[in-house]
Amino acid sequence: MMALATREEVHARLQAIFPDGTPNRAYVTRMLAASAVFTALYVDAIEGSGTFLGPKHVYRMTDEQAAQVDDAARATYATGILRTGGQIEGKRWYQDNTREPIRDETLREGLVAIGAVTERTDLATTSSKPRYALKESFAALFDPELTGEALQVRITAWQDAALNKGALARLAIVRRGAGVSVDQVLVTFPNGETRRMKPGPSSEITKAVVEVFAPSFLAEPAVVFLSESGNKVVARDDDLARSIGLSIQADKNLPDTILVDLGPTHPMLVFVEVVATDGPISQRRKEALEALVAEAGFPAEHVAFVTAYLDRSAGPFKKTVDSLAWGSYAWFAAEPERLIVFSEGHGSLKGRP
Repeated sequence: MMALATREEVHARLQAIFPDGTPNRAYVTRMLAASAVFTALYVDAIEGSGTFLGPKHVYRMTDEQAAQVDDAARATYATGILRTGGQIEGKRWYQDNTREPIRDETLREGLVAIGAVTERTDLATTSSKPRYALKESFAALFDPELTGEALQVRITAWQDAALNKGALARLAIVRRGAGVSVDQVLVTFPNGETRRMKPGPSSEITKAVVEVFAPSFLAEPAVVFLSESGNKVVARDDDLARSIGLSIQADKNLPDTILVDLGPTHPMLVFVEVVATDGPISQRRKEALEALVAEAGFPAEHVAFVTAYLDRSAGPFKKTVDSLAWGSYAWFAAEPERLIVFSEGHGSLKGRP
């Protein structure tokens, strides 16, 4: 059996292996995931070994058992804990009702879905037999002898080889958006014009809004107004605004970006607030923007409100999601083809899939 890292060391490595942007990151980086991976390593449930992990291995583990790292103790636990009435010394890590979160969230929706764990296909879905094993290349990342730069090189190589294309693309977007850059961010508008913005996460998200969101969700997009942190105006098209009946006045309530869809018979105005840390379109913010539109004489039914984030698994969205206004939308640069609708309607769900 391979040498063991501690559960705490496993937990720390999971943070590096699955950075912000990883699908279902919470499921594969929390302590419950570390417990599952540690236990799989403990019982040698690694692809090709012939040994498999079940949820019971995880929730019946104790600190006392985990400290017994000789091969005989590990092999005895792997089989003995599965027997009816099997008991071991010490207080169990989890209770029996943790079975479902281990099986469904940590394993099936987390580590199996992302390509780190394999699942037996020769067992009935109702079978209680262990069915999970760490993929060999993933298990190798927890070798306690592997540290520093060598560990990071191995992690990067595993991500490139093991993660699916969608996950890799999402990670790349998040890394670029969350990274520290010294270069200005060049934003290309729908009409081909370009503007430079100060480097930083907010500018990267704004760039994605203009270059990705606008052409994806608007038929004939155009930029009416664009600013960056510090209220510096990057672009402002008063002629375009007047042509659609909108008067833009210097106002503290102006959002980061104002887009317009010129495709419909009546243009659609889209207020976009970029959130790198805080400041979503809350109910108060939405009402202030609605008042601004009303003063300009623009029909409220032709206005949409969008809060743009880098990624839904990261802190800014989790921090602000409960303050997002009903009747608004949330969009993520890491998943550009998706749009969350915070509906305030009262329609029935009967007959819907």
